Amino acid sequence: MDAAFTAEQDVIRRTLRELLAEYAGSDGVRSAVRTADGYDTALWRRLAQDLGLPGLALPEEYGGVGCGLADLAVACEEAGRVLLPSPLIATAALAAPLIAALGTEAQRTALLPRLAAGGLTATLAVPGPSLPAALGLTADPAGGAWAGGGRAGGIQAVPAADGPGWRLYGEATQVLDGHSAGLLVVAAHTGGFPRSRTLLFLVRPDEAAGVVRVRSTTLDETRPLARVELRDAWAELLGADDTEDVTAALASAGPPVAALLAAEAVGAATRALERTVEYVGTREQFGRAIGSFQAVKHRLADLYVRVRAARSAAYYAAWDPASAGGLALAQALEALRTTAAETVQLHGGIGFTWEHDAHLYFKRAAADELLFGPVHGLRDHAAELAGLFALPGDARSGSARPDEERPDEAHANSGRSDGARPNGALSQGASSESARPPAVAPPAAPQGAVPGAAGRVAV
Repeated sequence: MDAAFTAEQDVIRRTLRELLAEYAGSDGVRSAVRTADGYDTALWRRLAQDLGLPGLALPEEYGGVGCGLADLAVACEEAGRVLLPSPLIATAALAAPLIAALGTEAQRTALLPRLAAGGLTATLAVPGPSLPAALGLTADPAGGAWAGGGRAGGIQAVPAADGPGWRLYGEATQVLDGHSAGLLVVAAHTGGFPRSRTLLFLVRPDEAAGVVRVRSTTLDETRPLARVELRDAWAELLGADDTEDVTAALASAGPPVAALLAAEAVGAATRALERTVEYVGTREQFGRAIGSFQAVKHRLADLYVRVRAARSAAYYAAWDPASAGGLALAQALEALRTTAAETVQLHGGIGFTWEHDAHLYFKRAAADELLFGPVHGLRDHAAELAGLFALPGDARSGSARPDEERPDEAHANSGRSDGARPNGALSQGASSESARPPAVAPPAAPQGAVPGAAGRVAV
């Protein structure tokens, strides 16, 4: 593995940074989020047409650039630095890969070139706050429990009675860029509860009747969400028939999405740290810059280590998303949350004002963890997939747990009334108390040590 960036990736980074510095400054971002679309449409067209941003990872045969996931991660990191409000994640990370994986040749030919050119934006709509579960980041998506499980709630699909196609009923409450996307990839249940299965459908809100979209009031304005209501809305099945393994496709799309989100979070954390270092180098107190105080240096050093480690994890995940996507996202979100909090603190009184940009980074950190996390959920599911919680008695190992009796021992003990156990084991009671080894007091901590610090492990 060559960890160095290629010449093409350096060009993408440099060109995008220069363009965003000119058109996506603090004032530009604040004005863009208050538009009807929630982002600067002119800047988005320029990013799509001049740089091919939404089509970086799409094949050339469908109008894409044909680059890899790492190239798109570089672009996401630069977008994260300025907290760029754009449909990049929704279009290029969520919707386009699913269309490329499951769509028919006609669907791919009709939709992917338009997505790559930026003329059409798309997003994934799943019921409720279940996006990370649907992508297999915090739970197993198989079975479709995250989509309602075929019971009340979720989104239901039935074949249209008036011709080809399907009709959708239900609501999705946290759809990324759902109020402005020209195409919705909707996860819905069909077949009723006994034969329920999850399928993906294409809904064109501007053409289909019965689609109501309302932009939600969110904590982070740079990450717009919407509530999408489907009331007998016409939809087209994504794919050739209804036998596609949709949950497997969603689970395959989840790790790359996590890698791109991790790169975006790392970009935001990096820029927040840079701005904090610049500020503490100029802010004076007691006749000297506050950045010269040892306590401030230590806090900044800790942040630097966190951010650099998260950046390494994000780009490793872009190289191997299947094994590191969820963990990289957890580490990046935690690094952004910690860095944003310290940014507010180290900026002092000005960091708490709405006029300063520090609160924008703090809001992005909190909103991303609410939408794509939580961090402990990402780590828990990754550990479960890796088998870290498997005990010797689990079905995967096939051996009995050490604290469980084998069937022959249970049969031998069934007739005993005195509490004795085979092989000289003591029964519960006074005899077991006398057989216990004497308690040994733990060694005294050295003077100045933090209680419990020795047992902490940084992940």
